[in-house]
Amino acid sequence: MKKIGFIGGYEKTDFILYLSKILVELGNTVLFIDGSINQKSRYTIPAMKPGRVYITQYEGVDIAIGFENYDLIKQYLGIPLSSPINYDYILIDVDSPNIARNFEITKCDKNYFVTSFDLYSVKRGTMTLNILQEPLNMTKIIFSKEASKKENEYINFLTKESKIVWNEQETINMPFEAGDQTVIYENQQLEKIRIKKLTNQYKEGLMYIVVQLMGEEHYPEIRKIMKKIERGV
Repeated sequence: MKKIGFIGGYEKTDFILYLSKILVELGNTVLFIDGSINQKSRYTIPAMKPGRVYITQYEGVDIAIGFENYDLIKQYLGIPLSSPINYDYILIDVDSPNIARNFEITKCDKNYFVTSFDLYSVKRGTMTLNILQEPLNMTKIIFSKEASKKENEYINFLTKESKIVWNEQETINMPFEAGDQTVIYENQQLEKIRIKKLTNQYKEGLMYIVVQLMGEEHYPEIRKIMKKIERGV
């Protein structure tokens, strides 16, 4: 089991869903924990019996909504608190310090700071990072039409007093076009996780992150599955 944290004030529900869908198509079991304050998935993902807390399946992805820690998820699933949650990948969406601590973000196998350069996303995200008390290795994923060195340095400045250890060798840029947002809205209305109409740059970014999560040796398989998903096969 691998736990992956996605931290930041940027709205990233659909982004994590696309990653989850690709991982599922590759034969993995995936739990997506929406630990964000707004819990957007509660409103955009169909569920048979939604409640205060619940887990629903959406195109093969299990999505946990409203839970504040792992123990509550285990109780919901009816498994002992001493047992692990049995998924190949657990992807956690976090945008507040308390939830980050509750889901032990510092113990994740990999953590990403997901942001654009609007002030809300940057400042809310960096506020969460600054409150964490343990050292944390992290890679930036920046949604921007064209990320500049100056903007990247601004994030570093805002977190200079934190315990974050940035991966300075790599910043993942997700060129986000208006067309991508239109496709995302369309997918929400159709209640589908589709990547076919997303821009090539967005799809390449998704594939790049999946390769990071699974390992370079899986690249040919991931490439093949991406083409299959694009065709809708």
